[in-house]
Amino acid sequence: MLRKVFLGFLISVMLLTCCSFQQAALAATARQMENLDRGVVAVKVSNGVFVSWRVLGTETADVTYNLYRDSVKLTNISGASNYIDKSGTASSKYSVSAVVNSSEQQISPSVSVWGSNYLQIPLQIPEGGTTPDGVAYTYSANDCSVGDLDGDGQYEIILKWDPSNAKDNSQSGYTGNVYIDAYKLNGKRLWRIDLGKNIRAGAHYTQFMVYDLNGDGKAEMACKTSDGTKDGIGNVIGNAGADYRNSSGYVLSGSEYLTIFDGNTGKALYTGDYEPGRGTVSSWGDSYGNRVDRFLACIAYLDGMHPSLVMCRGYYTRAVLVAYDWNGSTLTKRWTFDSNSSGNSGYAGQGNHNLSVADVDDDGKDEIIYGSCTVDDSGKGLYTTGLRHGDSMHLGDLNPNRPGLEVWSCHEDVAGNGGVGASFRDAKTGNVIFKFEASDDVGRACSADLTAQYPGEEVWAAGSPLYSCTGQNIGSAPSQKNFAIWWDGDELRELLDGTSITKYGGGTLLSAGGCSSNNGTKSTPCLQADILGDWREEAVWRTSDNKYLNIYTTTDLTSRRIYTLMHDPVYRLGIAWQNVAYNQPPHTGFFLGSGMTAPPQPSIYLAGGNPITVDGKLIKALTVNDTENSGDWSIQPNLQIGDLVYGDRTFKFTQIPQSLIGSEWIRTACDSKMYTSDEASFTAKSDISVYVGLDTRATSIPAWLNGWNATGEILVSDNNSVEYNIYKKDYAANSLVTLGTNGASASIVNYVVIVKPQTTDFLLGDANGDGEVNSLDYATLKSYLLGKISLSQEAMKAVDFNNDNTIDAIDLALFRKNLLGGPIYTIN
Repeated sequence: MLRKVFLGFLISVMLLTCCSFQQAALAATARQMENLDRGVVAVKVSNGVFVSWRVLGTETADVTYNLYRDSVKLTNISGASNYIDKSGTASSKYSVSAVVNSSEQQISPSVSVWGSNYLQIPLQIPEGGTTPDGVAYTYSANDCSVGDLDGDGQYEIILKWDPSNAKDNSQSGYTGNVYIDAYKLNGKRLWRIDLGKNIRAGAHYTQFMVYDLNGDGKAEMACKTSDGTKDGIGNVIGNAGADYRNSSGYVLSGSEYLTIFDGNTGKALYTGDYEPGRGTVSSWGDSYGNRVDRFLACIAYLDGMHPSLVMCRGYYTRAVLVAYDWNGSTLTKRWTFDSNSSGNSGYAGQGNHNLSVADVDDDGKDEIIYGSCTVDDSGKGLYTTGLRHGDSMHLGDLNPNRPGLEVWSCHEDVAGNGGVGASFRDAKTGNVIFKFEASDDVGRACSADLTAQYPGEEVWAAGSPLYSCTGQNIGSAPSQKNFAIWWDGDELRELLDGTSITKYGGGTLLSAGGCSSNNGTKSTPCLQADILGDWREEAVWRTSDNKYLNIYTTTDLTSRRIYTLMHDPVYRLGIAWQNVAYNQPPHTGFFLGSGMTAPPQPSIYLAGGNPITVDGKLIKALTVNDTENSGDWSIQPNLQIGDLVYGDRTFKFTQIPQSLIGSEWIRTACDSKMYTSDEASFTAKSDISVYVGLDTRATSIPAWLNGWNATGEILVSDNNSVEYNIYKKDYAANSLVTLGTNGASASIVNYVVIVKPQTTDFLLGDANGDGEVNSLDYATLKSYLLGKISLSQEAMKAVDFNNDNTIDAIDLALFRKNLLGGPIYTIN
């Protein structure tokens, strides 16, 4: 009976240990994000000059900022990143520097003062034309996105031009060509791409993704193209003379391509077949071309570290998503999800006119929330709710008092889903928490923290009351149901509709005179995003004559300090997908509202810029200098046989010294072997012993390993049974550990790094030397007594419970007693 009880205990311990190891591993995974500058903005206001700037997601709460006017330091600011300079004038110039550990960092370039609360960017309107059936058309500035196209740390604006005869898929008729422009904030146009006559104009046709897909610090642009598309340097893709339009203006035959464009020049870098292809038009739900050409797109961190491009087709019936990785020269398909595939029939008809992306199941990797269903990072279905298609959706930490994220969405097919007009669900499981019942299509829904009276965000839909995040009916809903924006000085969100921003229960805060909104009754701005200054959002509208884009920014002071929302992965991906079909406002992955706690420090590294910095249990501030490969480095707990050796290879450990099993370790990038300087460094959190495994094929030992002691033990991997000689060095707490170059040799693999607590005495029962006593040590002792393994002299001392210099069954019995609740002693 005791054996059964003890076995159950062991299993419980091992499960708990496994879970804690998994969470530690996830915490050490960092995501590639943009290397942004300070984004300083200064605006003339009645009582001086309002100045604000970015706090970066890599900066901790103890970083302060020096503010300069005309190169003279005004003040040091430790709180929120905004300031009213009462002595500032319209001719003043402002710059900012960070102060880290009392050391001032680089001062940002100075910026001039805006005369009003918006920056005006001049546009170059495309020339109109006439369709084959004699209908004239002109152009309007439509959806925008942002990305750092040239790697200077500033955002550029990417703008889609729609002709006046753009169509919904249900409408027949020719359309003019679609153009996509890129502008710097100073008004310089970088390029123009003409998608050509074989790409129809309308909200559902062109979904353009702007993101740094290969981590070089410069964003690419990706979208669907066809024969006749002309890139930003004038090159034509495919057959320039092809015309696939039928007499109804639809394009239901001919080539379909996916093209990756260089963000700086607009040059087509890659063109291949668009997947999923249209195939038989009628197989998507109709034969005239409505459902076959319903497109969506997004960016997702499917491996938890690097962005992948996801292109989609269909949602009323069949739905297909295809994920890709771009390395700068090659587009590699990661997976395809098809609702027609075996086991996926429940995912058909569940998509929305929009989507969202977040890690909803806490595995460190993103899922795609495809309306009423969710696709896992692996390309497999995570769940489907059966609530069917809808027009609007919001995902975020809408209820901060329950774990995980939530989804609020409206639904169109209430006859087919049991009368659910809108639903509030658990984003991880799909379980509906509460719902709004309706008898007809509910075409709008919105979510925002509008009032401090109730915890979390409030949600509402067309025809519904205003609900708290727990489903309580708290009164009449606002008439605005399109966008919400963080604008004024508090943490509540304001309502954005048309060209106005209003306070719930209050008045109008901004009216963008002379501007127009887009997309019909959706009344959306060209873009809403945290583009400049502190964490509050900017709103971008076109002027009614389409000659300018106006970027509006707040001038209200805030006391809340938050890093730029663009360094929150959920929010940043929301900006990437905002232009897709029926535009939706972005949300953060943490709760941002009344009563909020400080948001967690994001686990990110800056592409093409600052190195990755990660903490572990024994390792503090692991800094990887090889930024090109830093995304493949991570801190891992519990070193085990079978673990992947590198973050960029599939090699696995086949032999590890028993004394190192269970240790914290650094999974390096194999490609970092070519880095010619110090690859990384970290600080010892406590007294530690550092072990480096060096490929035995190395012709010489790197100079930085001089002074390290050869242990005489080896590691082995399944990569042609490569062996690693192990070297050891002890470091005191707070010492800097520098990991030098591997020698820049292509003929060997990179080194491996393992860390253990350093101790001159030993922990009784610590058979594997990991500084802890648990079921793993009991199993180690049992394996030794069965003759399966050997133990080091140090380990022999640690398991000699009766101190008789003999390891036997008595020690095993005493160990079991200790593990079940007896004391554990440290022996000198």
